[in-house]
Amino acid sequence: MAIGIRTYRPLITGKTHMAAAGHYLATASAYRILEQGGNAVDAGVAAGITLNVVLPQYTSFAGVAPILIHDASKKETVTISGLGRWPQAASIDYFNKNHGGELPAGILRTVTPAAADAWLTAIRLYGTMSFQQVVTPALDIAEGGFPIPASLARALSRAGDAFVGDEGGGLPWPSTREIFVPGDRPLETGEVLVQTDLARTFRRLIQVEDDNAAKGRGGREDAIQAVRDFFYHGEIAQEMVDFCRLQGGLLTMKDLADFHVGVEPPAAGSYKGIDVYTCGPWCQGPVSIQALHILEEFDLQAMGHNSADYLHTVLEALKLAFSDRHFYYGDPDFVDVPMEGLLSHAYAAQRSASIDPRHASAGMPAAGDPWAHQGGGSNGSSPAHPEAVAGRLEADTSYVSVVDRWGNAFSATPSDSLGNAPIVEGLGFILSSRGSQSWLDADHPSSLQPGKRPRLTPNPALAMKDGKVLMPFGTPGGDVQCQSMVQTFLNVIEFGMDPQQAIEAPRASTWSFPNSFWPHAYNPGLVGVEGRIDAQVVEDLRSRGHQVEVWDDWTSRMGGMCAIKVDQETGALSAGADPRRDGYAMGR
Repeated sequence: MAIGIRTYRPLITGKTHMAAAGHYLATASAYRILEQGGNAVDAGVAAGITLNVVLPQYTSFAGVAPILIHDASKKETVTISGLGRWPQAASIDYFNKNHGGELPAGILRTVTPAAADAWLTAIRLYGTMSFQQVVTPALDIAEGGFPIPASLARALSRAGDAFVGDEGGGLPWPSTREIFVPGDRPLETGEVLVQTDLARTFRRLIQVEDDNAAKGRGGREDAIQAVRDFFYHGEIAQEMVDFCRLQGGLLTMKDLADFHVGVEPPAAGSYKGIDVYTCGPWCQGPVSIQALHILEEFDLQAMGHNSADYLHTVLEALKLAFSDRHFYYGDPDFVDVPMEGLLSHAYAAQRSASIDPRHASAGMPAAGDPWAHQGGGSNGSSPAHPEAVAGRLEADTSYVSVVDRWGNAFSATPSDSLGNAPIVEGLGFILSSRGSQSWLDADHPSSLQPGKRPRLTPNPALAMKDGKVLMPFGTPGGDVQCQSMVQTFLNVIEFGMDPQQAIEAPRASTWSFPNSFWPHAYNPGLVGVEGRIDAQVVEDLRSRGHQVEVWDDWTSRMGGMCAIKVDQETGALSAGADPRRDGYAMGR
């Protein structure tokens, strides 16, 4: 069943390789590496580091970068947990005693930088190129500058979508303002942004790699490891810690020395014979799998694309999955997460039966009992039931996907915003402020603990069939990510759309759960829909109890999807990128 959707961008097709990323210059970086003979991982990392340069309002080289990789030669699909950990000096007791039970915006939300380790680990284990080769496109842009797009100019002027984490203070830090608000005048659209300190950081890392090679200390992998160690143990580590302490933060050299990303199997599910992979419950990725498992119980085609019945069912399925996210997801190094039960089809069938086709759940539904679908039992603790809390609906992050000629795939969702923390003087990047996605409720599975990872919103995905890549896909957008990803996936798989059609189709979102960002805004019953959703459908949803807000026709609140689809019979590649933000696709 193919549904025709008018698109405003052409579908990008090819047979050799393809990239789609959240900024056109990042896509160009990936394509440059692919044309030089690099594989999907080399190209994906090049694009990811470029995103750290061209989307500073959304990402940072010392931020987060969860990654999914499929290595065709090894027949291996893995995740890299590009997410930092709380400093050992951080605790709920510390924030209760010193900050009145609040997580103050700024440096105190710092967790260990993870993106640099994630990028370097990815190319060391699964790439073919040197760090210098993959960082050069980003270095060229940081050093030579680039004309900033309207999206960054709006962020700098506090118009349109404000910075994530911006709680009224704008960009108060001198080290940040010197680069982005020189002379107290925000850079405007088209002005050239040069990031000298960030470029110097890249050159220092390249020098470490060169020195390692010159001294004959092993091969490519060892040289990349030396770059990683210089960042986490050497001079750059000390500079990060010194700056953090000067700002009143808690990060130490031991925190950095003890940190490393994990390389681990993905969370896995399936939808009508298609395997769907995400990162684990240290992020919200499994929400997409849970929602798809629930939706597999319904005849979505018979309902009709974006009909009231269809959107109601999708929204209610998402609410069930988000409820389980709230009550069960957390860092599995600290929390016993019932993943087997959560991702079982039997549990999904049980959850689907609770959806009332004519009435929306009034707020976040009650959690299910996944423990009944796996061995073991609950630890008995449970977070407090949320109460309505006002707050912004955050929309940070970016995304990159790559498929190469050898059948490898790369899917990553880097993040961390200028508005959350100050630029480290001399280094040109912010330290990860993902502590904002923790709770100060000791019973919450995502509670703050020393050495624990917050529950992360960024979550790349990868669909496969018969052991081969079908579609890497993902988006920025905070809590809207899984929602836009599920709708885009269904547009392709259920309704036969090509990736560009699937991405441009109008979307809906529920916010009937505690937001992932402090102070965890909760808006029971709230639904946001794009203005292109039929007015009669909107009224029908309201009659079922949804509190519908009609947003702009093309709102960045709905994220910025990118996807690449592989025709497994012909090998043809097709890619789409979202006009809601600055993403583009490129390939041949």
